Amino acid sequence: MAAPSGIDKEQIFGMAEKEMEYRVDLFNKLTQTCFDKCIEKRYKESELNMGENSCIDRCVSKYWQVTNLIGQLLGSSRPGM
Repeated sequence: MAAPSGIDKEQIFGMAEKEMEYRVDLFNKLTQTCFDKCIEKRYKESELNMGENSCIDRCVSKYWQVTNLIGQLLGSSRPGM
């Protein structure tokens, strides 16, 4: 098997960079969505209370489930797959 050419390496690095940008964006959206949904706007104490912890756990779990489902649906709808 031949070693990848310079163009192939550039494409691989470009794809890896896009993947990293996607993952950072996904993490930031998840964090903001669950923060907005679960954390009280008026801070009363420095630690999360039990209700906030529970809400965040459920929020993150649902967010990942939906993200994975969308990824599967988009992957199965690609032509030639």
